[in-house]
Amino acid sequence: MLDTAPRTATRTSSKIWLAAWPVMAVFVLSNAATPLYPVWRQRLGFSAGTMTAIFACYIVGLIAALLVAGVLSDRIGRPPVLLPALGLALVACVLFGTADSVAVLALARLLTGIAVGATVSAGMAAVADVAGEGQRRLAALAASAAMVLGAGSGPLLAGLTSQHLPGPTVTVFGIEAVLLLTALPVVLGLPARGSGTGGLVRVPSVPRAARFRLVCGIAVFAPGITATSFVLSLGPSLLTQLLGTTDRVVAGAMAFVMFAAATGIQFALQRRTVRGLLLTGAAATTASMAALVLAVHLSLVVALVAAAVLAGAGQGLGQLGGLSLLNTHVPQERRAEANAALNIGGYVPAGVLPVAAGYLSDAIGLPTAATIFAVTLALLAVAGGMIVSRG
Repeated sequence: MLDTAPRTATRTSSKIWLAAWPVMAVFVLSNAATPLYPVWRQRLGFSAGTMTAIFACYIVGLIAALLVAGVLSDRIGRPPVLLPALGLALVACVLFGTADSVAVLALARLLTGIAVGATVSAGMAAVADVAGEGQRRLAALAASAAMVLGAGSGPLLAGLTSQHLPGPTVTVFGIEAVLLLTALPVVLGLPARGSGTGGLVRVPSVPRAARFRLVCGIAVFAPGITATSFVLSLGPSLLTQLLGTTDRVVAGAMAFVMFAAATGIQFALQRRTVRGLLLTGAAATTASMAALVLAVHLSLVVALVAAAVLAGAGQGLGQLGGLSLLNTHVPQERRAEANAALNIGGYVPAGVLPVAAGYLSDAIGLPTAATIFAVTLALLAVAGGMIVSRG
């Protein structure tokens, strides 16, 4: 009798990567606006503080969705949560493409955040559902890689299309709408089962036995994603100061390189222990903040790029380590809720600290504000590494 185990494993692996496609499609939208902020800023005339506030609308929508989407997905299944998320993402594409005021941009970012919040909880849990118990580490890798690769592809696509094609703030969102539509049949083909219990609105949590593992994941993931959020929101302004250029391809390329690093390092280190992933992630975020200080005080573009690459590595490893812990130690009926808890812990500081740095830069200048941000975040990353090492 032929051994069908390798063939079955291959089919399961293919299904895992296919299930990750909606995650990537939505995350392409998450950061597609990054290179376009200078265009809107020139057109609409808003400050750096307002720019980071627009960015923070995304965090507000995301956290609001995480408070509901994870628990709801565990109760009623993944597709009923993911389909509305794709719909809101399509509406956000229309708003971005037609934005003529700060309010419209803020609304587009808010809807994007809601779509991403639903996807990051229900979509990533769907990937783990498809994997089953036998390939939980592969599921964590596929979901995490789809997230960061999508997050990096959006800015690069926006930079290229806005610089070389008509409609600098329109074309990229038309392309993104097509990507979202291709994700619809994948979502419709996902298992529709739901098995969770309890109220629909509550602070997401995990079973008591997994709480310290959740803390370890957040302790490293939060500084990492806060570092990448800073690069996304204020990176274009820093590039303009250091290079004296508003080339949107350059801004988009830096964001892409940052998330390409986040993707590549996950594949490179996927076989390390989860503890090793988290400690390396904390070290990468700390090094990123040191490079950021060098960049703003010595006007070194290469240091800014290094800061972005290291920030991506810190987020990617923190995310992969956190997801691996949750996929392994949280039962399926609470997996989406656990994903929501991890991301709330990460996105709260990712929303608050860059916005504070943006308004602080309006008052005391970007170099000083960036330095204060970098020192604060480096201390948080070191603390995260200490929590993991002592645990």
